[in-house]
Amino acid sequence: MIRVEARNGEPLEKTLRRFKKRCEKEGLTKDIKKNLYYDKPSERRRREARKLEKRIIQERAESAAGSTPAR
Repeated sequence: MIRVEARNGEPLEKTLRRFKKRCEKEGLTKDIKKNLYYDKPSERRRREARKLEKRIIQERAESAAGSTPAR
């Protein structure tokens, strides 16, 4: 449970900002957004496969760009 106490004389906006940052740091906001909508397991697998494929293509492009001989 995330808990933030207001400091002496601290404005509410600043306390709220600290709370939001702590929630973000704990991964709570990411988890809430992820669970906002239900996605079928097949959709999740498909999305992860596309993400992996994109990363592999990018790594290949980077390694190909770095291995070209200088003229």
